[in-house]
Amino acid sequence: MLEVRDLDVFYGAAPALRRVSLDLRKGELLSVVGPNGAGKTTLINTLAGLLRARSGRLVIDGRELTTLPAHRFCAEGIAIVPEGRRLFTGMTVRENLELGSFLPAAKQHRKASLDAAIRLFPALEAKLASLAGDLSGGQQQMVAIARALMARPRLLLLDEPSLGLSPLIVQEMFAAIRRVNDEGMTVLLVEQNVAMAMEVAHRACVLEEGVIVAEGEPRVLLERPEIRRAYLGL
Repeated sequence: MLEVRDLDVFYGAAPALRRVSLDLRKGELLSVVGPNGAGKTTLINTLAGLLRARSGRLVIDGRELTTLPAHRFCAEGIAIVPEGRRLFTGMTVRENLELGSFLPAAKQHRKASLDAAIRLFPALEAKLASLAGDLSGGQQQMVAIARALMARPRLLLLDEPSLGLSPLIVQEMFAAIRRVNDEGMTVLLVEQNVAMAMEVAHRACVLEEGVIVAEGEPRVLLERPEIRRAYLGL
């Protein structure tokens, strides 16, 4: 579904990603893990069109994305849940969710998408008229994920969904991510909670200093002591 080939991304003269290549199959959940500063957020922002690669290729279902402007990525079926949630805190939960279905193809399914979001996160039903800024951190993350799903994407990008959440809410969040994936959504997850990221993933990549240094089935990666020590903090 998604093909990334020899991706180079720079901040000024400083390389952030170097010749990164990966494949993501339809219906798969791929976790990208690694230490702080490894380039995980840079990778996911590039896949979402928020950063422009200096070289390399991004292809989704045979469609070249590399040179598209950022606003076209959503129309190509890619939605991102950014680090820190980035909700419109002065708007209601309903308004935030409806913004996710702004494009015409998604807008015509807005009611069905909203119903699906409530089924995924029942706690949001009573909060639809509340300001997003008045919600707890966990509820805000629910809104952020639901807003991305309102766009009816083919590929969901998740950047640190567990950041700042209590262990109980983290469990609930990852259960929802697993459910979304089980229902057929292709997911790329960037996450510092290695244990949870490996538990839900079909495959995983380890990113270090902008380079993919290992990839494979989570179980296999976790059996490699040098990977556990050097990159996973286990």
